[in-house]
Amino acid sequence: MKHYAGIDLSMETSHVCIVDAEGRKVAAQCVESTPEAIAALLERHGPMERVVIETGRMTPWVARGLHELGVAIVCIDARQAHQSLKAMKANKTDPHDAAGLAQLARTGFYKEVHVKSPTSHGVRSVITARTHLVEARVRLDNTIRGLCATFGIRPGAGQGERFLARVQAAVAIPGLGEAVASLLRARTGLVDEIRRMDRELKAISIASPACQALMSMPGVGVQTSAAFAAAVDEAGRFKRSRTAGAYFGLVPRRHQSGELDWTGRITKQGDGTVRKLLYEAANSILTRTRQTFTLKTWALKIAKRRGLKKARVALARRLAVIMHAMLRDGTLFEA
Repeated sequence: MKHYAGIDLSMETSHVCIVDAEGRKVAAQCVESTPEAIAALLERHGPMERVVIETGRMTPWVARGLHELGVAIVCIDARQAHQSLKAMKANKTDPHDAAGLAQLARTGFYKEVHVKSPTSHGVRSVITARTHLVEARVRLDNTIRGLCATFGIRPGAGQGERFLARVQAAVAIPGLGEAVASLLRARTGLVDEIRRMDRELKAISIASPACQALMSMPGVGVQTSAAFAAAVDEAGRFKRSRTAGAYFGLVPRRHQSGELDWTGRITKQGDGTVRKLLYEAANSILTRTRQTFTLKTWALKIAKRRGLKKARVALARRLAVIMHAMLRDGTLFEA
C-alpha cells in the first residue's frame, strides 16, 4: 500500500506523520531534526510514495540529505501550505501541521518549490553577511553623529575621510572623546570586514561565467550579478523569462472578485535582496549611465509619463526578464 508523509520541521526536533492512500494515520512521531533520523523513521514504515516538507531555514539541508538517502522528498511553499493547514485544523500544533502536510502529500494539492544548491546558498550567505556589516557600519556612523551633535560638532553627511576628519574634533572633549574613539575602533573593524566581503564577491564573480555574462549589462555590478545568479540557480526551472519578474515580486498585485477588480502596487514577493539590487541597477541606468540604448530610452519614456519611481520599478522588472534570458541562452547583453 502507498504511504505518504508530512514533516513539520523545527530546529531541535521535528514531527513526522505518515498516512496511507485512504488518508488514515499510520504513524506519528517526534524525531531529531536530522536527515538520518527522519529517513530511519520513514524506512520503518515502508517505502514512501511522497514526503512533503515546508520551506524554512533548515529545509535546504534536510531536503538535500533526505534526497541523497533515497527519500522522495518534495519541498512546498510555506505560505500556500499555511492557508491549507489553517482550513484543516482549528488548533495550530506541530502534530496537526505534520498531519496536514501528510494529507497534502497524499492529495497533491501543493505548489512545489525549487531547493537551491549549496553553492547558491554560499553566495547568498556572503551577500547577507556583507549587507548586515554595512547596516552595522551605518548605525555606528549615525550614533557618532548623534553624540557629536550634543556638543555642537556636526560631522555632516558621507562616510569618507572628511567625515573622519570632522569626528576627530570630538577626541579632545572629556567623555565624548573616549566614546567616539571606541566607536571608531569598532567602525574600522567593520570597514575591514566589508572590504574582505567585497573581495570575496569579486572572486566569486570572476570565477562564474554567469556573473561575467550578467555584468555585460550596464548598471549591473558584482553584487547584483552574483545575487541574481544565486537566486535563479537553475535558469531552466522558469518556462518563460517574464516569470522572473513575478518571482522577484516586481509585478503589480491584483485582486478580482465579482465586480471588484483592482490592480495595486508590486507584490514584493520572493528575494527582497535581489529586488533591491535590481531597483538600484535600474536607478543606475536611468541616472548615471551616459550610454544611450533601447532599454534606457524605453524607461525614460515611462519616467516622462508616470514618474521616475515607477520607471525604476518597470526597468527593474525588465532587467530581471532580460538577465534570466541571458542565463538561459548563455548570451551577452546587446544594447
